[in-house]
Amino acid sequence: MAFHFTWAFAFGILGNLASIGVSFSPLPTFYQIYKKKSSEGFQSIPYVVSLFSAMLWIYYALLKKDAILLITINTFFVFKQTFYIFTYFYYAPKKERIVTVKLILLFNVFGFGVVCLSTLFLEKGLRLRVLGYICMGFALSVFAAPLCIVRKVIKTKSVEFMPFYLSLFLTLGAVMWFFYGLLLKDLNIAIPNVVGFLFGILQMILYAIYRKKPKQVVEEPKIAEHIVDMVKLSTMVVGSELSIVVPQPTTDDNNGGIVEAQKVKKEGSNTEENNKQNMKGSNQVIVIVPKVIVEVKSKRSFSLSVLNL
Repeated sequence: MAFHFTWAFAFGILGNLASIGVSFSPLPTFYQIYKKKSSEGFQSIPYVVSLFSAMLWIYYALLKKDAILLITINTFFVFKQTFYIFTYFYYAPKKERIVTVKLILLFNVFGFGVVCLSTLFLEKGLRLRVLGYICMGFALSVFAAPLCIVRKVIKTKSVEFMPFYLSLFLTLGAVMWFFYGLLLKDLNIAIPNVVGFLFGILQMILYAIYRKKPKQVVEEPKIAEHIVDMVKLSTMVVGSELSIVVPQPTTDDNNGGIVEAQKVKKEGSNTEENNKQNMKGSNQVIVIVPKVIVEVKSKRSFSLSVLNL
């Protein structure tokens, strides 16, 4: 018995150290959020659920004998996850803030309150057993929470939102806590860490596959600005004649090179002499629209050159 307790204590210490590494692994992510002043598509649910799980494990450890190592690490996690949630909340957009508040009320206020009240009047042995099942269930949800990130990695083929060290320390911690629970003959501690180990291995495999994949950036051609400018110019014409340039493709350049401009002349209803006679004694201003020559440099980019005549 003493042999088992000694090894269990040793694995508990190692589990504490690995879990501390897990708690610090999101720091680069939150530094990036702080630097860019944006949550950048990250989600708060892993931190909210992790905080709820830590609160449950503290309650469980207080009822169980010889579980001081569970109390120490989960107390540390409560403070750390609270710090992460407040940081995320500060830099998140309004929509994500509302979602975060709803999650906190659902899990950490209403959920924890229901668990405490529902187990408070149970016999001590039954209360510990029921609470152990609840802790085991939410421990599994904590390990499964990064699955949304795994889905995003597979979809985008990028590991930008999946820190490697978080997956590494989760895997190491799962191994240590598994042996800690096994030596204490507490399956509520051992079983969730088997799943945690498998999920951690999966995340590291995905990191190895997609870590060198280049980011795909798609740039849309900005043609709308030229259209708006041409419309503005067309509304400024008073009298005179309007020259409209319509690009027509030629067969000389196979690469979509220079496009010749075909000039379509639109005459007004009045002649130029009538316009001059009508302008006598008036303050009308004639704005002559410059002819526009359109050159196509490539299939996606356009360049406009204006000749003032």
